[in-house]
Amino acid sequence: MSAAHELTRETQLYPPIRDMLAARGYAVRSEVGGCDIVATKGDELIVVELKRRPSLALLIQATQRQRVADLVYVALPRPEGQEMDLRWRRLQHLLRRLELGLILVSFSTPVPTVEVAFDPQPFRPRRDGRRRRALLGELAARSGEHNEGGSCRRGIVTAYREKALFIACCLQRYGPLTPARLRDLGAGEKTLSILSRNVYGWFQRVDHGVYALTPAGQKGLEEYADIVAQFRRALDGHAAQ
Repeated sequence: MSAAHELTRETQLYPPIRDMLAARGYAVRSEVGGCDIVATKGDELIVVELKRRPSLALLIQATQRQRVADLVYVALPRPEGQEMDLRWRRLQHLLRRLELGLILVSFSTPVPTVEVAFDPQPFRPRRDGRRRRALLGELAARSGEHNEGGSCRRGIVTAYREKALFIACCLQRYGPLTPARLRDLGAGEKTLSILSRNVYGWFQRVDHGVYALTPAGQKGLEEYADIVAQFRRALDGHAAQ
């Protein structure tokens, strides 16, 4: 069992944090004006909010303390082992964005240890250029709005899934085809890659360089019937040319 789970009361966080702040020359008091810990040194005022686990309520509480304090920290039991995962890294990123500090208390030794993971600092956001380009590229590659925000009834219609559906629609209408013929019908330059990777199991190679639709592909067309209807109209227009 992790140290975070062994902790039964938030008050257990107080003594080690109090001692750490006192050793740094702060006068420390608890439960002042609704704040868990208030520490002063000269004109500097620090507030620390204690919690057994992170929560939205903790973040709201801590940001409210920023109205009166010079520095605000949240204090949590230090996660052990697998608990120090992506969720924790994202929590730390959020705390930094909110310009909050983080104090971790470990109870894995007879005497609890305190670590100031980071102090409150002005946050300067950095844009992720690679992910931004990927997001804009995905947006540009989609033919329209085929998803309902918040829905999980079916797989999200990404640009990749759109292209796979179009290829499946062509194979259903015309039977087995080559990648070259599919590109002529408008499947795009990534046709061979989509057929070869076969992410959804919709395609099978029936001859050298010739692909057909699988039963799974037929089900895919039924699941995304609204999008397939648009593709069929496009193919009707292509045939009429």
